[in-house]
Amino acid sequence: MIINRQQLMEAIKQALRRNPIVALLGPRQSGKTTLARLLVPADSPNYFDLENPESSARLEEPLISLKPLKGLIVIDEVQRRPELFPILRVLADREEAPARFLILGSASPALAKQPGESLAGRIETIPVSGFSLLEVGVQAIERHWFRGGFPRSFLADSDADSASWRQQFIQTLLERDLPALGVHVPAPLLRRFWTMLAHYHGQLWNAAEPARSLGIGETTVRRYLDFLTGLYMIRQLQPWHANLKKRQVKAPKIFFHDAGLLHTLLGIHSEADLLSHPRSGASWEGYAVEETLRALVPEEAYFWATHNGAEIDLVLLHQGQRYGVECKRTDVPRMTPSLRIALSDLELTHAWVVYPGNKSYPLADKVTAIPLSELVQKGSTLWSCSA
Repeated sequence: MIINRQQLMEAIKQALRRNPIVALLGPRQSGKTTLARLLVPADSPNYFDLENPESSARLEEPLISLKPLKGLIVIDEVQRRPELFPILRVLADREEAPARFLILGSASPALAKQPGESLAGRIETIPVSGFSLLEVGVQAIERHWFRGGFPRSFLADSDADSASWRQQFIQTLLERDLPALGVHVPAPLLRRFWTMLAHYHGQLWNAAEPARSLGIGETTVRRYLDFLTGLYMIRQLQPWHANLKKRQVKAPKIFFHDAGLLHTLLGIHSEADLLSHPRSGASWEGYAVEETLRALVPEEAYFWATHNGAEIDLVLLHQGQRYGVECKRTDVPRMTPSLRIALSDLELTHAWVVYPGNKSYPLADKVTAIPLSELVQKGSTLWSCSA
């Protein structure tokens, strides 16, 4: 099965035309290397894989090695050598600009302690997650939801092979990737914490409960959460604070970027298990949140909730307007009091209720029920349809 990532590839090419340095950032095994090798072959002198000892040795004297090269230069797993960033700044600022750089990273600059500010004005960042629902095709939605978007997980020959790959991925990340970044936490302890996070998926974060369960301090628990966020495993969705005379929630919500990893940590082994699991609804709604964000690409994204119970899953900002999204795993979405309050209090331009059906229809003025499959196919054209 061949997955077409042409839209992502075109975004990379456009970014390289605009900027001397482009960064592809996302989790390991999400397809960054495959994309880069379509532009520069792995055996090219312009390709550096910092997990390969040969490539790493070639960059012992980075300025001497990189300065003569022309065209596109790829540096993979750049978080392993943060000292390269000042060198890249010098090379990017050359008047003749004989080279451009495509750098790939599987850890956030904050976690990898990379001096990102040194490249300000010279770099464009493109997030690369696993396959999106649009890329695999909406007809594969059940498989994509269950297995997640990591290429080897989604494309595995069987559910058992997919589950085995995800187990190995989790083990490698905990036992090799975090220590390589200087994070020294016992792998079994961090796995227990990660498993606890699976039960917070789609819910408000509260450090006190996992801290008590693990017998560690709340500050340490927050640090562990930041580790997993920095490796693009967890999304901390921040609350939107409106200027209202209401007590509004201030804690973030926790989402797994990849539903397949969520299911592994919840002990869900088949699609039948998933449909009968008590966290099935939360899993689908979090999956819909992630796919919505990938399809619409908002300028900013939040959630909103008050202590009186009014809430909405997403508050999206686009060209000075606010939009709302509510994700519901239901056969027939309906207008709710909570959605009416959000529509009024937040002055939303439009709101969508995303559900796993096959028909789009209006729920109220400025509110539309829309299948997730239709939303990802329409993508950013929804903005103009609803403004």
